[in-house]
Amino acid sequence: MARDEAILKAVAAGSVQPTLCLYAWEPACLSLGRAQPLSDVDLPALQAAGFDLVRRPTGGKAILHVDELTYSVIAPQAAPHVAGGIVESYRRLSAGLVRGLERLGVVGLVADRRVKNRRLEGACPEPVEARHPEPVEGSRSEPVEGPVCFEVPADYEITVGGRKLVGSAQMRAEGVVLQHGALPLYGDITRICPLLATHPAPARVRARATTVEEALGRPVTWDEAAAALAAGFAEALNLHLAPGTLTDEEQTWTEALRATKYATDAWTRHI
Repeated sequence: MARDEAILKAVAAGSVQPTLCLYAWEPACLSLGRAQPLSDVDLPALQAAGFDLVRRPTGGKAILHVDELTYSVIAPQAAPHVAGGIVESYRRLSAGLVRGLERLGVVGLVADRRVKNRRLEGACPEPVEARHPEPVEGSRSEPVEGPVCFEVPADYEITVGGRKLVGSAQMRAEGVVLQHGALPLYGDITRICPLLATHPAPARVRARATTVEEALGRPVTWDEAAAALAAGFAEALNLHLAPGTLTDEEQTWTEALRATKYATDAWTRHI
């Protein structure tokens, strides 16, 4: 999470190009949305299971990051592939996700509006830095229903067979869009349930969410999924993607943000 925000700062400064990141988590981790209360988590159960806890800079509900591919897209708000309002930019980026999943062989994908003619709102809980505009957290008509991200799809989130396959969230700060999301590749999608204070019913989550392996009927490796998503974003959004590493500036900001924000109780437990 610190790295994603560091890249946002570098893109805002004009020192790096718009960036697509594809990554996994080590160790596995439960992440909370920016404004999600800590009381949603069963902390003793989380500790007993050996999972870390982090709070995302974006909104949404809890995600257990295990056996998945996580993506982030960081680009200036004026860039054509994220242009427009929050919902419009979700629509554009969903096209890349859909194309990537199609390249894997997933069929029957749906990414459309969930609720029509509803006002969009931004939440600005606190500034990234006092000298910069406050980050705006994207809201896309997602019902407030339970603490699990994958229970309910929002506008232009991707489903297959009526079950959510990709969970995404977005923030905007310093004139830059950061959208990241999780693609469960395999494993038990209900493993999050005993880690939350309300202990959501596994049958309910299983009925509403799925994995790539379930959708395809075969296992998919992280490398296979990453190659497909990168090609899908490039094709659907007419991009030329080149491999890259963090600049020294981005690495310095990452380490600072981790130490002063994302690894602190003040950030993780502040709600």
